[in-house]
Amino acid sequence: MLETLADRGSATVTELAAELPVTRQAVAKHLGTLRTAELVEPTRAGREIRYRLSPAPLGDALDWMERVGATWDERLAALRRHLA
Repeated sequence: MLETLADRGSATVTELAAELPVTRQAVAKHLGTLRTAELVEPTRAGREIRYRLSPAPLGDALDWMERVGATWDERLAALRRHLA
C-alpha cells in the first residue's frame, strides 16, 4: 500500500482497493493504522478523503536501523576476532 501511494502521490480508499488484492474495508483499516503512525496524511476533497505518504517517520526508523546496524557490525567483528 505504501508503494502504491508513493507511485500515485495520493489516492482514496476506493482507488487503492481497486489496485490491491484486498477489500475496501481492509484498505480503510490499514490506512487508519498508517495514519496513527503518521505515515500517511489525509486531505478532504469534497466527499472524498485522499491519502498521501508522509515519509518523515520512515527517516527516523532508517536512522535507528543504521545505528543498530553499526552496533551489530562492531559486535560481529569482535566475535570474528575472538574466534580467529
